[in-house]
Amino acid sequence: MSVTIEIDGNKLQVPQGANLLEAALENGIYIPHLCHHPDLPELGSCRLCIVEVEGMEGVHPSCKLEAREGMKITTNSDRIAPLRNLAMELLLAAHPEDCSTCPKYGQCELQTLIQYMGVSATRMRTRIKGFSQNERNPLLVHDMNRCVLCGRCVRACQDLRGVGVLRYNKEGLEPYVGTLHNKLLSDAGCRFCGACAEVCPTGTIRDLMNYTPVEKRDTLIPCQATCPAHTDVPRYVRYAKEGQWDKATAVIHEKLPFPECLGRVCAHSCESKCRRGEVNDPVSIRNIKRYAAEHSNNQLWMANSKRLPATGKTVCVVGGGPAGMTAAFYLAKQGHAVTLKEAMPKLGGQMQYGIPSYRLPRDVVDKEAGYLTAFGVTVETGCRVEHPVELLKCYDAVVMAVGTHQGVRLPMEGSDLPQVLLNTDFLRNAAMGLDTGIGKRVVVLGGGNVAFDCARTARRLGAQEVHVACLEQREAMLADEEEICQAGEEGIFVHPGQTFEAICGSDAVTGVRFCNVKNFYFDENRRAVIEKEEQSEHEIAADTVIFAVGQRTDLAADSGLERGRGNCIAAQDGDFRTSVAGIFACGDAIYGTKTVIQAVESGRQAASVVDRWLGGDGDISEVLVPPETPEANIGRVEDFASLSRAEEAFVAAEGRADSFTPISHGLCDSAVCGEAGRCLQCDLRFQITPARLWSDYDGHAAQAPLEEVSR
Repeated sequence: MSVTIEIDGNKLQVPQGANLLEAALENGIYIPHLCHHPDLPELGSCRLCIVEVEGMEGVHPSCKLEAREGMKITTNSDRIAPLRNLAMELLLAAHPEDCSTCPKYGQCELQTLIQYMGVSATRMRTRIKGFSQNERNPLLVHDMNRCVLCGRCVRACQDLRGVGVLRYNKEGLEPYVGTLHNKLLSDAGCRFCGACAEVCPTGTIRDLMNYTPVEKRDTLIPCQATCPAHTDVPRYVRYAKEGQWDKATAVIHEKLPFPECLGRVCAHSCESKCRRGEVNDPVSIRNIKRYAAEHSNNQLWMANSKRLPATGKTVCVVGGGPAGMTAAFYLAKQGHAVTLKEAMPKLGGQMQYGIPSYRLPRDVVDKEAGYLTAFGVTVETGCRVEHPVELLKCYDAVVMAVGTHQGVRLPMEGSDLPQVLLNTDFLRNAAMGLDTGIGKRVVVLGGGNVAFDCARTARRLGAQEVHVACLEQREAMLADEEEICQAGEEGIFVHPGQTFEAICGSDAVTGVRFCNVKNFYFDENRRAVIEKEEQSEHEIAADTVIFAVGQRTDLAADSGLERGRGNCIAAQDGDFRTSVAGIFACGDAIYGTKTVIQAVESGRQAASVVDRWLGGDGDISEVLVPPETPEANIGRVEDFASLSRAEEAFVAAEGRADSFTPISHGLCDSAVCGEAGRCLQCDLRFQITPARLWSDYDGHAAQAPLEEVSR
């Protein structure tokens, strides 16, 4: 039911019983306020929002008044202005005068109010509170010298979030906001949701990391920002916490077509930036993704997926790795007739023929590759394309996603011996069950994940002694720490900080000669500078050497496409266009070997560009789960900060070193929901109503300039 009220002569229709301050603000009438926040219970302590109401004696905080039929309100008068100024002066008397050096400068509500009202504390006896700034907590800074006791943080913690960590304390005669017995937030049960910092108008409680308004979302939700595909991590982790696997998987599918594969081999950069890691350990995001995808029936995302009407346009995607499959998948959803040509017998690219099956089972790759045909992609395997320009005779557009399937052989002594293998050839032959040509003593040259894939595969194929050597020192090795440690558990010897001097042997490999590296770095021109230790030359005996020092695009010299560095296809930044109109390229083929998740995102972007080229709008976005507002009240969880990370379960080293059976069981059933519950739910901050400043209002303002106020 609505009622008619009048504010400063403006007649308004507002809900009966509505908060009078909110009613004015929502109708463009600004009334100064500080302790009020639309998401929090009213306190009425700052006395800045006072108004006069016809028929009521005195002045009243508008935040504590309810709208009634026929009310007539005055927001500024000779009576109100001095009292409002006095209220502000009292607040400023105990507030530091250091706006220009304050970390909140330019984003402080109190500062804007001071500027708007033109008030200072010159008439008051100022005081210094003398609190020490507390930076001992993870993620948050507490600086109670800036506190104006508006109580927003306490209400946010208690009433909005239901955590109840913050409370009013007193040191001598000076009140402040803190925890019981001044415990650290970690010990007091804080959920580190950041609501207190979000509603604080002065920077008393603020984020430890500074950021601009433009940087705010990426800084406060770094898991989503760091993910190359920008998957909505907090959203699917929240569904996982609730055991809603179909919804969690559907959220993942809004950005990623292959969540089960990525749940096993994603580089999970999201975890390296997870803010939970500042509290104790990051959330096991990759394993949550894997569990959700494995336990979903896939009906929800498939039912809600985009299937636009046929456009009559045809596209040929060359290469069935993650980038090519992704591009084909989304272009088909846009209504184009898509044909994918793959040189190998099966789809998957390096997921099928590079990453060993003990890390990524082939049935998982096959299952998710099957989504392409389910959405109308025509797949032609065993079909190698040498001259992509010829395809333009049959297709409106061509996407080259041929990856980097050619290994690099260093030009060093002995590199042409028959027992010297290339990483790509070795892994491909192993994946296809073909003879790899390895002996009993293998040395792998290189320190990335592919090098360890080679080493661990050689071990499983029967090599009795396997060594990995690289230029980088142990702490700078490019491989994941997990890969290095697991290789060590499987009996593989790791030799960081080694130069590759020569491969020994005349007719057959007998070993590799190395020197210890004293210093290794790249100069300003990105040229490698290697300083060797004197008299450190030594040899490791071997009958097989595998180069794992890089990969290149395996594309014929007469393909008709301009090349870039490392034989990559030259493509324009941002639009994936090659030197031939109508031919686009994406994935490793344009930037060199990177990760599966980066290839997926490259394929997504390329699909958007090609769709626009074909006359579409380029919008490949999807909402596969109807938006839901998450519960703001997250409640108290005892010892939340101490909740330990659920660790991925691996087969013991003695049971895996000679088998290609998957070595990871992921998270167990009893652990996954609890692990998801460790998430700080950083995205909840963006559900909080942003601060509304006087400059946001084009309508009426309730405060006259200072010089107009009779003092």
